Amino acid sequence: MARFGVRLENDPTLSPQDYQELSAQAEKNGFEAVWVPEGGGRDSLTSLATIAMKTEKVMLGTGILPIFARTPTNTGMGAAGTAAVSDGRFMLGLGVGQAPTVESRDGIPFKQPMTRMRETIQIVKALLSGEEVNFSGKQFNITGASMGAATPKTKVPIYIAALGPQMLEMVGELADGVLMNWTAVDYLAEAVEHIKRGAEKAGRDPKEIDIAGYVRVAVGDDVSASRDSLRRQVARYASNPFYRNFFAQTGFDKEMSAAAAALAEGNLDKAADSITVEMQDQVAVVGTAAECRAALEKRRDAGLQMPVIAPFAVGDNKASHRHVIDALAPLKSPFTKGGTLSP
Repeated sequence: MARFGVRLENDPTLSPQDYQELSAQAEKNGFEAVWVPEGGGRDSLTSLATIAMKTEKVMLGTGILPIFARTPTNTGMGAAGTAAVSDGRFMLGLGVGQAPTVESRDGIPFKQPMTRMRETIQIVKALLSGEEVNFSGKQFNITGASMGAATPKTKVPIYIAALGPQMLEMVGELADGVLMNWTAVDYLAEAVEHIKRGAEKAGRDPKEIDIAGYVRVAVGDDVSASRDSLRRQVARYASNPFYRNFFAQTGFDKEMSAAAAALAEGNLDKAADSITVEMQDQVAVVGTAAECRAALEKRRDAGLQMPVIAPFAVGDNKASHRHVIDALAPLKSPFTKGGTLSP
C-alpha cells in the first residue's frame, strides 16, 4: 500500500476528543502515521499521548518538537514517555524553529542552530539507546545522564525538519528521516540530493533515510474557497524571514516580496492576491479527490516517500480534516494494490 501520513493542525478549537476521533479515522483508512505540530497552544507530546489511547497501529510523530525550548535530556524523557504510552509507535520529529519566535516567545537566544541540532540528536540518540551519556559540546555539557529502566524497548526514529542544504545534509548524516514543509514539488529532487550527499559523507546508505513532507491539501469540486484560504496561509509566511527566503530561493521571490510589502501595510487581502496559482500548485494540492491523488503521486515520483497530507481549514476545521482524511484514504486509492476509487 502506498505510504501516506496525515498532519492534524495544532488548533485549540480541536479538542483532545477531536484528535482521537480524527486519528482513529486515519488509522482505519490506512494512513501510516499521524503527525502533530507544535508552534504554540498545546504541546504536541500531550496530544500524541491522547491519540495513542484510541489507536493501535498508526505511527505517531511530533511534527515538529522545537529544540530550543527543551534540553536534550528533557526531550529524551518526553520521547521515552510517548514511546511507552504508544507501545513503540512514536517518532521524534525535531526542528530548530525560527529566531523571532524562539527569542520573543521562549526568551532564549537563537544561536548556533545547526550546532544545537547536532548536539541534541547526538545526546538524545544515546539516551534512547540505553547509554549513559557523558557529553562535552559547544552548547551542552552533560555528566552521567541515562534513561535507566525508562529506555524505550524499540528504536525511536528521529526525523529532522529541514529545507535548506545544510540541514538536509545533516538529515543524511544523523537522522532516520526528514520532515519537510511547504516543499515546492520542483525542489524535491534537489532536496533529496542534499540528503544523499550527507549520507554518503557519513558512510550511510541514503535508502535507509525516510523522505517525508507536509503537503497542504483541500479536496472539493469548487476550489475557489480552498484557494482563497490557501493564498492567505502562504501570504502570512511572507512576514517570516526564514520562509520568505526559502520561497524566494525556490523561484517565488516576486510573490513573496509583494506579499511582504502588503503585510507591512497591514493588508492581508492584498498580500494574498500576490500568491499566484503557479505558486499555490507548487506548494499545495487543491482539487477533486482524483486530481489531489494525481498531484500527490507526482510528488512521490519526485522523491517524497511519505507525503503527509495536511488538511487546511475551508470553513470548519474539524470537518475539513475529516473530509480530506476520508477522501484521500490510502485504502480507497487507485494507487493501492487492490484499491478502488471511492465513489
